[in-house]
Amino acid sequence: MQRHKRRIATALTAVASSLLLSLTLSPTPAHAATHDPVVFVHGLSSSASSWDDWAGYFRADGYSAAELDAWSFDWAQSNATTAQQLSTEIKNVLARTGASKVDLVVHSMGALGARYYLKNLGGTSYVDDFVSTAGTNHGTSTASWCAWLYTSCAEMNTGSSFLTALNSGDETPGSVSYASYWSNCDDALTPDTTAILNGATNVEVGCVSHTDMNNDQGVYEQVRDFIG
Repeated sequence: MQRHKRRIATALTAVASSLLLSLTLSPTPAHAATHDPVVFVHGLSSSASSWDDWAGYFRADGYSAAELDAWSFDWAQSNATTAQQLSTEIKNVLARTGASKVDLVVHSMGALGARYYLKNLGGTSYVDDFVSTAGTNHGTSTASWCAWLYTSCAEMNTGSSFLTALNSGDETPGSVSYASYWSNCDDALTPDTTAILNGATNVEVGCVSHTDMNNDQGVYEQVRDFIG
């Protein structure tokens, strides 16, 4: 009887050792991405480099370079054209990263092409969070100086047919989480409150200049927490 028990104990010990060795030698599965990729959209007379500071902050906070996509486009073209290019850009980001959705972070006039994409090109299926910083969501009278030069600027001018159509009906469509951060001393937005979106989390950040809205660290921290 004792011999039988010893045999059972020996067998169990062997099985346990085998399982432990198997677990030790098995490769550790790769960790899934912990963040939605962030796609940045710049504004008038700007480029992808306007996001350099925030991209650095995101990397310092644990985002990988692959999860951050700042791209440049022809800011003089129609915002509807930019929206079509944004659609392609986001599909490429999703294919490259394997993510199902992105977070869309925009500055100034970049809000118009991004919102056109969400409203008219099926973008709500591919975007988790939308963040507008100093967005010209309802136009600005300061655009009158360039409205005769650039299609994009004419569309950004207060009362344009582009804005009337963009803001008709639901300003925050789909299941996307929307936020708009705006300054109370933004010389480029007249009035400052043009940035406010109905249905969004609207945050007045105090007195931050228009060009600093998408590189200010305090604004960044609020945006990071919103999309995190």
